[in-house]
Amino acid sequence: MKKLIRNSLQAVFGLYMLLVFIVLLISLFPFLLILPRLAWRRSMARALSGLVFFLCGMKPAVLGLENLPGTACVIVANHASYLDGVILTATLPPDFSFVIKREVTQVPFVHYLLRSIGSEFVERHRSGGKTRDSRRLLRKATSGSSMVFFPEGTFRLEPGLLPFHSGAFVAAVRGGLPLVPVIIRGARWILPAKAFWPRWGKIQVEILAAIDPPGTGSGGQHRLKEAALLSIQSALGEPLIENR
Repeated sequence: MKKLIRNSLQAVFGLYMLLVFIVLLISLFPFLLILPRLAWRRSMARALSGLVFFLCGMKPAVLGLENLPGTACVIVANHASYLDGVILTATLPPDFSFVIKREVTQVPFVHYLLRSIGSEFVERHRSGGKTRDSRRLLRKATSGSSMVFFPEGTFRLEPGLLPFHSGAFVAAVRGGLPLVPVIIRGARWILPAKAFWPRWGKIQVEILAAIDPPGTGSGGQHRLKEAALLSIQSALGEPLIENR
């Protein structure tokens, strides 16, 4: 009986959170049409993302905001759930472009929303597309744009850090930008891989100490990637997964 009651309450909460998210997502759409400045659209997306978690009793706790540099930087975060981007939108300053897999462009409404707040879409499979998108990100980095990457590229049901792709670290080195590791806790429990119904849970975002980019000499991006991986894995406490 207790299990039945618990499952029923989880289902009710999951439906409530989905409805809140959908209503606020639809509410955001008119602002994306009428607000002429990217900074305004990002601020509105941040406010409504935060409102989702507030209305669901899951306001994220944020640690280490003082570790964000006062200048442009590259953020790399662990990836455990589809909620990760919404969580960082709600908690980071509205100054960042999110780097997202190009497959998302096949979802019309979501694609428009993400593009309107300055997200960058990258090809993961075709070599020509990967080269083109990499060059575009490098131009943004060298121009001093702040970006958020999920360097694992995907996520799994089981806890653990997948190997990091190199794009974020190449961008940080070429752009001479500080690299800031970020940890998201709780997202995997709330909305794990292959799940449809979210569950209530606590969310915490921890911003770790920034890592100064090495010089552009040989191996700089590899050293930066290894340093970021060690920083995130040590603080997160999840195992490293060698094979995808």
